Amino acid sequence: MKYMLIMQTNPNIWDALPEEERNEVMNGHGAFLKTIQESGEMISTHALADPANSASVRRHDGVPAVTDGPFAEAKEYMGGYYLVDCESRERAIELALQIPDTRINGLGIEVRPVMFSAGSDM
Repeated sequence: MKYMLIMQTNPNIWDALPEEERNEVMNGHGAFLKTIQESGEMISTHALADPANSASVRRHDGVPAVTDGPFAEAKEYMGGYYLVDCESRERAIELALQIPDTRINGLGIEVRPVMFSAGSDM
């Protein structure tokens, strides 16, 4: 089963961390990546740009509306994800717990099953 391990980022928490702690988290992703590559569970991973670089496209009363950023009231946003293929939900959670972000109070990983895949050799 495929799962997205979605990194939920809160810039207020991240910015408040000492530089050493931020570096530990960033460097820890390399070790996690090696783990899921060696186990054969990795499909892909992507880090996303800051929401200030994004746009939201919606319809309001039938008229397209484009606004900057995701949701202005959101404190957290999707910072990136790992797409993995593993045996069970329990294994996906086990993998998520290895992502260094989970060591920081206020940051987290959302584990979500993938229902449909298309567009690449998955």
